[in-house]
Amino acid sequence: MTSADHRPASDGPLVTTDLLVGGMTCAACVGRVEKKLGRVEGVTATVNLATGRARVSHPETVTSQDLISTVEKAGYTAELPPPPASESQESSDPRPAAAAGADERSRLLITTVLSVPVLVLSMVPALQFDYWQWVCFHLTTVVVLWSALPFHQRALKGLRHATATMDTLVSLGVVASFLWSGYALYFGGAGEPGMRMPFSLLPGAEADTAHLYLEAAVSVPLFVLAGRYLEARAKHGTGSALRALAELGAKDVELREDGDSRRVPVSALRVGQEFVVRPGEKVATDGVVTEGSSALDLSLVTGESAPVEVNPGTAVVGAAVNAGGLLVVRATAVGADTQLARITRLVTDAQAGKARIQRLADSVAGVFVPAIVAVACTVLGFWLGAGADGEPAVTAAVAVLVVACPCALGLATPTAFLAATGRGAQLGVLIRGPEALERLQRVDTVVFDKTGTLTTGRMTLLETTVSAAGEDVTRVLRLAGAVEYGSEHPIGRAVVAAARRAVDGAPLPPVTGFRAVAGSGVCGRVDGREVSVGRPRPDTVLPDGLRQALDRAEAAAHTAVVVDVDGRPVAVLAVGDSLRPSSDHAVLQLQALGIEPILVTGDGPAAARAVAERVGIDEVHAGVTPEGKADIVAALRADGRRVAVIGDGVNDAAALASADLGIAMGGGTDAAIGAADITLVREDMRAVVDAVRLTRRTLTTIRANLVWAFGYNVVTVPLAATGWLNPMFAAVAMSASSVLVVANSLRLRAYQPAPRNPGHPEDAEGTRPRKESDDLSVTSVR
Repeated sequence: MTSADHRPASDGPLVTTDLLVGGMTCAACVGRVEKKLGRVEGVTATVNLATGRARVSHPETVTSQDLISTVEKAGYTAELPPPPASESQESSDPRPAAAAGADERSRLLITTVLSVPVLVLSMVPALQFDYWQWVCFHLTTVVVLWSALPFHQRALKGLRHATATMDTLVSLGVVASFLWSGYALYFGGAGEPGMRMPFSLLPGAEADTAHLYLEAAVSVPLFVLAGRYLEARAKHGTGSALRALAELGAKDVELREDGDSRRVPVSALRVGQEFVVRPGEKVATDGVVTEGSSALDLSLVTGESAPVEVNPGTAVVGAAVNAGGLLVVRATAVGADTQLARITRLVTDAQAGKARIQRLADSVAGVFVPAIVAVACTVLGFWLGAGADGEPAVTAAVAVLVVACPCALGLATPTAFLAATGRGAQLGVLIRGPEALERLQRVDTVVFDKTGTLTTGRMTLLETTVSAAGEDVTRVLRLAGAVEYGSEHPIGRAVVAAARRAVDGAPLPPVTGFRAVAGSGVCGRVDGREVSVGRPRPDTVLPDGLRQALDRAEAAAHTAVVVDVDGRPVAVLAVGDSLRPSSDHAVLQLQALGIEPILVTGDGPAAARAVAERVGIDEVHAGVTPEGKADIVAALRADGRRVAVIGDGVNDAAALASADLGIAMGGGTDAAIGAADITLVREDMRAVVDAVRLTRRTLTTIRANLVWAFGYNVVTVPLAATGWLNPMFAAVAMSASSVLVVANSLRLRAYQPAPRNPGHPEDAEGTRPRKESDDLSVTSVR
């Protein structure tokens, strides 16, 4: 925030308003807008140069029109952003942006046509002809009065508001070069026929020759316009991820009502209505499948490459692509309530924030332009006071004005964060703001929840032990799945899912005489045989192999059920919460990055220790209450640790909020996601590793940008002041500095997660991805 943020706010609740601010060209503009808004009672503002957005917190008594008027009084334009629906439409409609780009491109092209003859004639004496200087002067006049007009207008507007920006430096440099050249032509003898002007890389090298600075007067607008055009294109690229999110959704949908189908815009769809999704089409909005089976490609939404099988009752998300059969879906959320809209909103909010390091850069930039103007005046006075001619004195002063560049300071951090948050969204990592990236970079300890985080949170058949002559695993699972088909118990659903996999999706046989006994199990007649599946009774006599399987399940804190066929125990099924396929790899990679994992769970010690051993976590806290989780986090922080917490449930919300950084699973509760700084859209623990690596890459990029932005000015301004830098080359250097900063940030868009561990079964090339069914262990005891 600005210094005004520390003033006491007025009484009453605060609301947040976003504004689109136009006319900002450098970090000095950012500071001007923030300072002007901060002078309004109770108002604080954060302005992002890269996105052109201002996020304003203000009392309800201050209206949005008051805020717009305040920005306009500062010399800039402001408007409210369009509503989400129309914003999405604008994002997909390139015409407004294309029109603005065409105007900039046209101005740049015309300036190039006018400037090139001036540059060539000024730099190549052999091409100079009689009255060449007057031809160049007239061409330069058009450039100064028309091409550089936007710089002059913004500089005058800033002058009316007692502010100086990058445009002030450009305008002063151009006008000074042009006026000096005009003076030399009319009163200094440079307008004589046959005048020849040698060119030197250093200013004032030929003191006895009349020198014109028409090349500086045209090169400054030319190179600044070219630099800003390239910069705008690069910044447009850094925000491409957010625009891609807005464009993901379907534009229309086939609505089904009373047996009839008709296509309507997605905006006409309402909760509870059913719509058809044909092969190759996108799911129009979040919903539940009511008819059909298919595979959905979620890569555009979650970054997950493997298609997901869906059947009646399966929840689906909007923008997923139907890769298989025909589906009928009932809408459960529309518009701003869909997962895609929430993702887009989170990314937008993240990109509106400002990092602590950027506030420092903005503070420096706020005094940078006035300081440079003062330096230029001092340089001019020093050269004249030292007895130098007016020509080298003016040249040095103009070079100082032109070479100084606060733009790079203002763009160094926000463009990197813009690219990083957009790339993170593409990888399934939603980052709430720049502050979250800064905190994640410093994390040295990660506290994991167990259920729903390291594990799937869903009951799965983990082990099947068979002990009966003439019985095999497939036959036993087929019988057990048939009798459990009528059960709604999570254990029953896990057995049915395993049975369907065992028979390769073939229909399970019908069951007759189905009975469910609360707390015990189910039974029924299948294929003429009496089958029961349930918890073993204390007096149950089991063969040694089944007894050992029962003991193993109890030791691992799994639930064991016994399958009886015609009154004889034939199998023990161990059911439990299965480990996420990526958990062990993620823990290993975090340890390689110097981050210590800790498991904190409300489950019992046996279950906690079993999971910890499988993923490689040494420190385990079991049987912990939600308040206890927050206490453990507080104790770790008191020891000097930088703690991140990863969880998914209501019981994790307190720990998420009390940690240095909270990371929530995307499939978790709203309470967990609301308390977290980062949300993992795809439920793959390796996304945590991707987030850490992306963060470190981003902070490295920002440091490089700031070193360049500060170092460039530290080196070039003294060179210009001492007469070692020609104004034309100063203009090239100034324009290149901003472009280089944005281009360096743009490299984050190409960030790819590190190659997976080739020795890991999930990551070995040419092998299939691991599935939950891979956890199923089969033992046959004869």
